[in-house]
Amino acid sequence: MISVPASAGHSAVFLDRDGVLIDDVGYPHREDQLALVPGAAEAVRRLNTLGYLVVIVTNQSGVARGMFSHGQMEAFNDLIVRRLAAKGARIGAVYACPYHAEAVDPAWRHPDHPDRKPNPGMILRAVADHGIDPKRAFMIGDRPSDMEAARRAGIPGFLFDGGNLDDFVRDLLAI
Repeated sequence: MISVPASAGHSAVFLDRDGVLIDDVGYPHREDQLALVPGAAEAVRRLNTLGYLVVIVTNQSGVARGMFSHGQMEAFNDLIVRRLAAKGARIGAVYACPYHAEAVDPAWRHPDHPDRKPNPGMILRAVADHGIDPKRAFMIGDRPSDMEAARRAGIPGFLFDGGNLDDFVRDLLAI
């Protein structure tokens, strides 16, 4: 169970994308590859109702690897946000890191980009951009790199290993 203390700043939940909000089918970037995990919309709606800003933080090395363009990545992220919104679930922001050390396009090549999880850059930028209080924030991810990014950002991280995301969130918040 998580307890979020009252303090200044917004409360927030950082969610990984592939494997947490949507099925991880290996570099998804087309509409036909978009399938929300069970309970995704309900979980986001629950978090919204409790006053959390919900922020997606996602590594997207498919851009760096030449599998799809930056524009396709942004369009796919927008589609996810719209699909969730149609179910009454609001995503406050999306941060995506297209950089990778082995990028085929030099524009996206970086040996250790500060935004690429396990680095905390996307979380830290969201904290600054949205006035988030780290003491009132946590991360849900499906990989050790998500947990490490949360740790480095100074927020709790919780490992989601599949199933129904709303059940996971409900149990985590013990409500």
